[in-house]
Amino acid sequence: MSEKWFWARRPRPAASTRLVCLPYAGGAATAYRTWAHLAPSHVEVCPVELPGRGVRMGEEPYRRLAPLVRALADALEPLLDRPYALFGHSMGGLLAFELARLQRRRGHPAPAHLFVSASPAPGRRHESTVHDASDAEVKARLRSFNGTPPEVLDNEELMALALPIIRADFAVLETYELVDEPPLDIPLTVFGGIHDRTVQPADLAGWRDHATSVQLRMLPAGHFFLDELAPELIRLITAGVGPVRHPVR
Repeated sequence: MSEKWFWARRPRPAASTRLVCLPYAGGAATAYRTWAHLAPSHVEVCPVELPGRGVRMGEEPYRRLAPLVRALADALEPLLDRPYALFGHSMGGLLAFELARLQRRRGHPAPAHLFVSASPAPGRRHESTVHDASDAEVKARLRSFNGTPPEVLDNEELMALALPIIRADFAVLETYELVDEPPLDIPLTVFGGIHDRTVQPADLAGWRDHATSVQLRMLPAGHFFLDELAPELIRLITAGVGPVRHPVR
């Protein structure tokens, strides 16, 4: 069950912590392709592959958050034999947050640290919807993020494959409704881009309501900085989790 979700994981038997990495809307596990090489030996990077993309291209993508997070939690169970942290970029930040809350409700081990990146705080209303917009409007929204190369956006064959996945992911985001729960009792680090035109500092500040310990780190970048600032992100993340001498199980 977990193999298809974590096919890109490169096991490190001696690692003391696993870093579970969740993708942005339309993204795949390959968004974290360099992280395993950058991470120190005590961290095992575990990129998540969601249905509908990458090696799971033939599967139907999820269009609602709750069933997606339940499936993620089920797939994560075999990896709970040692401490873990969650990292999510943009949509992945919301998935990581709800995954941590579901782990708490299930009585499963909590992540040692939650990292969210370029992700507005839960509960902020979307001013517009993308999942039911025209193809032209979806492409315009993608251009505003500056994360999709123009040659991809202008390639009709590639976009014919990508648009259904992007619409499904935006449906996950735009139909989400926050359910009140106590703040998470784990460290939460929020990364934002100083030049991000889509997620402003005010969108990030609301994360302080959702965990008992929250740190905001603004980085010199726009919305997509996973590749550009990968070494710095890995440095900050691994400093946050640190080596663990005694696994939980």
